[in-house]
Amino acid sequence: MAAAIGDVGGVLIPDETGFLRKSTKSAGVARQDSGTAGRIENCQVGVFLAYAVPGAGRALIDRELYLPRAWTDDRDRCRQAGIPDDRCFATKPELARQMINRALEAGMPFGWVAADEVCGQNGPLRDCLEERQLSYVLAVPKSFPVATAAGLVRADHLAALVPAAGWQQVSCGDGSKGPRYYDWALITTTSPDRHLLVRRSLTPDATAKRELAFFTCHAPACTALAELVRVAGNRWAAEECFQAAKNETGLDHYQVRRYDAWYRHATLSMLALAFLQVCAAQRGHQRLWTTFPDTPAA
Repeated sequence: MAAAIGDVGGVLIPDETGFLRKSTKSAGVARQDSGTAGRIENCQVGVFLAYAVPGAGRALIDRELYLPRAWTDDRDRCRQAGIPDDRCFATKPELARQMINRALEAGMPFGWVAADEVCGQNGPLRDCLEERQLSYVLAVPKSFPVATAAGLVRADHLAALVPAAGWQQVSCGDGSKGPRYYDWALITTTSPDRHLLVRRSLTPDATAKRELAFFTCHAPACTALAELVRVAGNRWAAEECFQAAKNETGLDHYQVRRYDAWYRHATLSMLALAFLQVCAAQRGHQRLWTTFPDTPAA
């Protein structure tokens, strides 16, 4: 992937997807939140690392199976499912950090990390990225505390103070109907390389309010708003990869139960997806599947 579509402007995107299961013996299976189903279900959850580059090339490049504490606290159950004794509990942001570190060690060319609120709210992950001098655009909730000269202020309270002239209409990438435009505002903090990025929908919802989304950013002070918006928009590349891998390379089409078998299947599916992406790139095609959804998932 690095040789075929690698780019220093590439974005690493850790994200999770669920695999619905009826079994109670499949490694890591539990009643837990499944983004795939949109509710609590009996499922396995995989944390993956997607890679997206300017021009829409993308693929999944790493994976980890999330193991709830109910599994890691029961070593006999783990052994029956082939889970190694040294595999301890790790949060999803911790798994994301491990994969990002592996991408660095492998020499994968990239310039940014983008992720959802699960990672955005995780202080140790943000600290790790900053210690390694990695730029990021991470989604955060409206209650996220932002350091200002007046002290810590909630993200939504700061957004309410932005004057009309402080919003810029910028596209964060093409959707099925063309460019996806939103209003964006960039709010400074007490640190020159940390900002709060706010996205506002162009049209009001049923309650006459315009939807807001918030991102904490770490990047050089000279970074343009358009570049931060580009990275924020690239976060949805992970969802596209999941859709393509499940539809085209069987990522969720398996009956295996053991821990090692899950890794083998996931790896082969990812390899097949990467192979298709490389073939498309060699033939001058930028992507294998449809454009970003017009309405990003929550």
